[in-house]
Amino acid sequence: MRIDSVHQGDWDGTKGLYHINAVDCVTQWQVVATVQTISEAHLLPVIEQMLAQFPFLILGFHADNGSEYVNHRVAAMLEKLRIEFTRSRPRRSNDNGLAETKNGAVVRRVFGYEHIPQRHAGRFNTFCAEYLNPFLNFHRPCLFSTDKPDPKKPGRIKRVYRAKDAMTPLDKLASLPEAHTFMREGITLEHLQALATALTDVQAGEELKQARQALFKRVPPRTG
Repeated sequence: MRIDSVHQGDWDGTKGLYHINAVDCVTQWQVVATVQTISEAHLLPVIEQMLAQFPFLILGFHADNGSEYVNHRVAAMLEKLRIEFTRSRPRRSNDNGLAETKNGAVVRRVFGYEHIPQRHAGRFNTFCAEYLNPFLNFHRPCLFSTDKPDPKKPGRIKRVYRAKDAMTPLDKLASLPEAHTFMREGITLEHLQALATALTDVQAGEELKQARQALFKRVPPRTG
């Protein structure tokens, strides 16, 4: 799992809230959450909630070198859950490229760049859990690469992205051999697929749009 923080702007010296973006490398299953600040008091409970939203076992946790993730309390939590912790190398932004890409393609596209006060973090976190995350994992297709020999460089492998390989994270999960063996206790693929088919992709998109509009109505516009 790759994880990163997205800051929702400053305004007149006041920090906005933060979005936490986590993506599984194999299935691109994505969980977004929102916190007031990235202090331990706010971040640790939300990370635990995010891990619980993945329907399968998480074996690895990869972050950049931010102190919000590289600290003893996060390390202790991951050790308790038997999750390996790794971090990006200095000046190697591609080490966390999957999360960085999703920051722009998903988080910024949904929430934009404008300052959002920290006091709204609870409402935004509820929106993520109830509307955004189900849409991302049940209804939004992702591109997955296929390895092919590079005709211009014998012996080298080239990654190509084909339209026919696009699928939702749930579909990718279901396509994996022995997928049921990776699932967390009490969660089945059949249950997840039933949740996914409860709405069409169009209906889910419209529901997300309406929920987002209602959410931002609660956030007063900036003045000055």
